[in-house]
Amino acid sequence: MNALTGLLGALTAEPTDEAGRPPVVRLAKVSKRFGATTALDDVSLSIQRGEVLGLIGRSGAGKSTLIRCLNGLERPDGGEVEVDGRSIVGLGERELQPLRRRIGMIFQHFNLLSAKTVADNIALPLKIEGQGRAARRGRVAELLDLIGLADKANAYPAQLSGGQKQRVGIARALAARPALLLSDEATSALDPETTDSILALLKDINRALGLTILLITHEMGVVRAIADRVAVLDEGRIVEQGPVWRVFATPRAATTRSLLRAFQPTLPEALAARLAPGRGARSVVKVVVVGEQAREPLLAELALTIGARASLLHGGVDEVQGRAVGALFLELDGRNETSFAAAVDFLRQRVSEVETLGHVVDDA
Repeated sequence: MNALTGLLGALTAEPTDEAGRPPVVRLAKVSKRFGATTALDDVSLSIQRGEVLGLIGRSGAGKSTLIRCLNGLERPDGGEVEVDGRSIVGLGERELQPLRRRIGMIFQHFNLLSAKTVADNIALPLKIEGQGRAARRGRVAELLDLIGLADKANAYPAQLSGGQKQRVGIARALAARPALLLSDEATSALDPETTDSILALLKDINRALGLTILLITHEMGVVRAIADRVAVLDEGRIVEQGPVWRVFATPRAATTRSLLRAFQPTLPEALAARLAPGRGARSVVKVVVVGEQAREPLLAELALTIGARASLLHGGVDEVQGRAVGALFLELDGRNETSFAAAVDFLRQRVSEVETLGHVVDDA
């Protein structure tokens, strides 16, 4: 039995399988302005128990304001904010304190107290809560075992690597058994290998404990690694949301497509530069395949069924949330409108999305 499994009873967050329980987070038409600047504009969002939601957006999109509205540090100008089934809009500071203890937070720059040991940093929320020394000591030992740093209890933050500091931050965030864990750009300051290990730890915690996690990030790679759903925030508005695999396969919003550019196949630059609008002898079509579609012999079926020949110019298939997701760029003969339309219609019946990009202009 590993340390994580052994801590199930001690660390389990709110159960996820009780019928009728409200989501851990519910935002309904939340708006917030700072002078003439709109930070949040009619934002509605829910996070279910046991879910990992990735909230992604560029700098200035409104992510930090949304977090501050969730923990009561900012009051929205309009709308409703519920955390763990309770409305927090209008609560006073005294009423907010116990609710904030239901929200654990981990940060980009760790926010550890340099003059305190690892054990004391982890115990701090418990000390604030008023727990006795023996209870704090036992809980800290459990958490150190969980994060794999049992031998660092008496070390100071300056003696730790970035990844170790973030593990301590995670343990501190879990100390008071929160209903919700907020990860605010928690891996942005880490190298890729360390990032992978921290994300793996968060996913293990989520799976084993049913802990609800909100990931605030500007990196699609983080969302892809562990999130169940993704919401895209742009200029204070949710412009797209859905299961991670679906958003990666068929992004609708321009912001989402831009954020995903590094993760999706694109035409080679030399070929893209020779594309012209409309059909031609070398028409280029992009098809998006998801799941079993990626394993179908599309080109062979196209030739056998309607007699149209297609060439694969470029593309690739990856796996997201256990589903095959890919984009293929095909060359079709577009000189005959009827046969071209039949080929495109055939593809539309078998794939998730078809887009005609133009035709290749041959060099003179």
